[in-house]
Formats: sequence, structure tokens, C-alpha cells
Amino acid sequence: MEKLLIKGGNKLSGTITCSGAKNAALPMIASTILSDEKVTLKNLPYLQDITTMFELLGSMGADILLDEDMNFTIQSNNLKDIEARYELVKTMRASILVLGPLLAKYGKARIALPGGCAIGSRPVNYHLDSLRQMGAEIVLKNGYIEASAENLQGASIRFDGVTVTGTENLMMAATLAEGTTTLLNVAREPEVADLANMLISMGAKIDGAGSDEITIQGVKKLSGTSFQIPADRIEAGTYLAAAAVTKGDIRIEGINPNRLMNVIDKLIHTGAKVDYDENSISFSMTNDIPNPVDITTAPFPEFPTDMQAQFSVINAISSGTANIYETIFENRFMHILELNRMGCDISVNGNHAIIKGVNSLYGAEVMATDLRASASLILAGLCAKGETIVDRIYHIDRGYERIEEKLNYLGANIVRLPS
Repeated sequence: MEKLLIKGGNKLSGTITCSGAKNAALPMIASTILSDEKVTLKNLPYLQDITTMFELLGSMGADILLDEDMNFTIQSNNLKDIEARYELVKTMRASILVLGPLLAKYGKARIALPGGCAIGSRPVNYHLDSLRQMGAEIVLKNGYIEASAENLQGASIRFDGVTVTGTENLMMAATLAEGTTTLLNVAREPEVADLANMLISMGAKIDGAGSDEITIQGVKKLSGTSFQIPADRIEAGTYLAAAAVTKGDIRIEGINPNRLMNVIDKLIHTGAKVDYDENSISFSMTNDIPNPVDITTAPFPEFPTDMQAQFSVINAISSGTANIYETIFENRFMHILELNRMGCDISVNGNHAIIKGVNSLYGAEVMATDLRASASLILAGLCAKGETIVDRIYHIDRGYERIEEKLNYLGANIVRLPS
């Protein structure tokens, strides 16, 4: 199993370009099932989850081509299999995103109950109950979701809780349903609006994406399109946090700062200087020691749960005490035990972490437990004294494109150790 060896103490400086967003790309790849025509996706990140989603579509019979410009063209007009098998689904919860498109286009689907990160229950009930309201018959059998629908019907659906993938799944299903579908209490994340924009470019009729109510007027068919994957706001936030813990001075290009304003505000509170324009963010850590900053995670546009672990490290070397409240996932403090092994002073009570700043962190062997937790361990290694080895880095490869290369380009000292 590969590991990362990090020699701490280097200040990060320089300019990097943000990669395409995994969380935007995955539902877009799934949405290609809805069209008989070719769909081209540009700026796709090279990540394990993207590869897994392509393997999933390929196993169903989709044709996938990669051109010399690293653009992917997918044609799903003749799927021979409507099953998402366990061996692929077990590694990635986002594979549930093929359920809505398969039901809408082919009237049936068989999807293994999803796996993925070990950060708590992300119930698929929101997806299933909502599809039932559109006329689908769904049973859970032998670890699989077995769904069928002669014709999905438009409906007014209120989600019991905010769910990003649930919103995306139902929005995709509704594009080919008969009549009008109204989705209430939906996720407002930028990636939802990105998916809507792509579907609209294919001929879908969608209003309200980005608000808490989305209306979809069903159409007979969707056409092909060519679409650019937007930049990954969580990747950008992670590199900004890396600069914060190393007293760095960096610029990130290709990122819309409006997708990251809550993170930018919190970074400014730590004592950083942050400037931005419509397509870049410049960051300089002006404080020798970061100010502590309290955080409560919540759905967009509030502070993202995917940045909570990274800010744990900033607070761990801050000049005081900070409180972090995790309201999205009930099991997302597993990185804390590993950070404490490096000298952090963090205690956890339920969904509340109390972080007392310390003078120094120290290198240690640590183990990643999920995608964002692994990022926090890398950040801790960057500012720790001595060497840190991060094990189980397959988690990081699921969501960060060439992370050690980008950090080394900015001045870090990271080596990928072979298994």
C-alpha cells in the first residue's frame, strides 16, 4: 500500500491551477446515460473515483473515448446492462447517481447498495422515497436496489433532509419524466447548478438550481453536448489551508472565489491576507501564528464539511482555543486521533471538537481514514517538525489530483513511497 513521506517545515509559495471538480464531474458522467448522442466532458480530474465511474459505465456497455487534449467523449446509446455491480459500487458511494438516469431512460435499474468513505451514514432513503413518489417500484434485495418504472411521472417532492446526490439523482430522473417535477428543500451546492447547466445544454428544462426549489419540465429526449468541468472549490480550499499552516504565499488560478466565500472569510479571520478576482485567489499568511477560528459546518453557502478537517490543523497551531461543530456527518472526527499523535491538543464530545493551539507539531506515522481526513494529515505533516508518513493514501487519490506534485511545486518536500 503506497504512503506519503513528508518532511515538514517548508514554506509554500508560487502559483498553481485548480483541477476540475470531482463532485461536479461524477453526476455529469452519470447524466450521459440520459442521451443517445455523444457527450464530451473537458477538464476532468484524473482521480480514482472518476476512473471508477467510467468503469461502471463501461461495464454497462457505454463507449468512452479519450482524445489528445484529455477530453472524454461518452456515448451511452446502447447500454446492454442496467446493473451497477458491487465490486465497483463498494468503493464509491457516488455510484448511486446512475439510478435516476437508468430509471428515466431504460425504466429499470439494479444498483448495489453503495460503499465509499467511512464517515457515517449517508442514507439512500432520500433517493428511493423520492423516486417512489415519481412512480418507481423499488425493493431492496440481496444487497441491491432493484427499481423499475414504466414511465416516471412528475411530482412535487420535498426532501426530509438536504442531500446533494439525492437532489442530483432526482433532477436527472425528472428531465425525462412525464410532466413537471418540483423539488423542495434541495441542496444549493454549486455542483448542483453545474449539473443543471449541463443538462440544460442537452435540452433539459430546469429552473431554480442553486436555490432551495428546483422545477423540471420533462422532455422526450436529451441531445449530446460538450461541457467544461468547473474547478474544484474544496481542492482550492485545501491548498489555501496548506499555505496557512506553512506561513505561505500562494496564488490559485482557475477558481471562482464566490464558491468559497465562507472559507475565505474564515481564512481572513486567522490573520491571512486574501485577494481575489473572478478567476483566481491570492493568499498570504501575514500572522506568525494563526488566530483561532470557530467553525460550524452546514450546507452551502455555509462552511463546507469537506473543509472541516483542514481547519482543524490551522486551529491546532493557532494562538488560542477554537470550537468546531460538525452538523453534516456524525462520524467525521476520525482524523483527530491521528492529529493528536502528532502533538495536537484536541478533544471531541459528540459533534463538537475543542482545539487548543500548541507551539509545534511533530512528525509521526499516521493513517488516513477518509478523503478529507487524509488531506488534514498531509497539512499537519507540512508544518510538523521532522518526518511524517501518511498511510492508506488511496483515500487522497480518490479526491485530489497529483496532490504531492502540486505541493512540491509550491515548495513542499513530499515523496510517494511504493507499496
